[in-house]
Amino acid sequence: MNRQHRTGLRRPVLCFLILYSRTDAGYTAPIPGNRNEKRGEGMKVSAVLWDVDGTLLNFHASERQAVRTCFDRFSLGPCSDEMLADYARINLRWWQLLERGERTKHEILIGRFRELFDKYGISCEDVVEFNDEYQIRLGDTIVFEPGAKETVLALRGRVPQFAVTNGTKTAQQRKLARSGLEALLDAVFISEDVGAEKPSRQFFDAVFARLGGIPRDETVIVGDSLTSDIPGGINAGIRTVWYDPKGLPLPEGMRVDAVIRSIPEVLALMD
Repeated sequence: MNRQHRTGLRRPVLCFLILYSRTDAGYTAPIPGNRNEKRGEGMKVSAVLWDVDGTLLNFHASERQAVRTCFDRFSLGPCSDEMLADYARINLRWWQLLERGERTKHEILIGRFRELFDKYGISCEDVVEFNDEYQIRLGDTIVFEPGAKETVLALRGRVPQFAVTNGTKTAQQRKLARSGLEALLDAVFISEDVGAEKPSRQFFDAVFARLGGIPRDETVIVGDSLTSDIPGGINAGIRTVWYDPKGLPLPEGMRVDAVIRSIPEVLALMD
């Protein structure tokens, strides 16, 4: 799936004036020790790494529809809003186990559904088959985060853009193809192909080995996850932009180079 990134592109300047921490009351003073840019000085950007689920695409919309479709296909009865909310929490917790290296991807894909079914006393004869169907159905519902597609389009020809994702190959290939992102982005890096997961340094080392010499200090990752995207960017030595549409407080000690509430704000960071 990976295509060689475009060459001969003008490198825009991405300006980070100063880094702030966020609390419930808003932004506070700059965090000591961060890689702050001096006021008025810009930073060259040679590449943008986009997270997919929860950043470019609304994962919860596709997740909810996929679970309900599978409940219907496997004759498991109605899937209530309460079940969906529980599944979202269970799923997040299992994925965080993967990100910490405490479970394999197969274990988390199956374990999350087994936990859900056990909680509600649901009998599913083949959880593996259920998950396989779920991976396919995740690509049925495509909902972009507000302004995400327009932002990717606006950056085309200005800077190379790449997807970096931990999602399964089956789900991500289908989503990226049906959404049109596969054609818009310069390359797609799926953890199953890379051989490592975000936030590991190994994942990003493998990505940069294929980027043809793009400097790390001129690369930005944009993502919503404070457990995979942002720590991964820090581990890799690249700039980090946290997509925080709900205005959540930045955890104490967590460091980012910029916080955005909407995806088009990425454009506003560029000179």
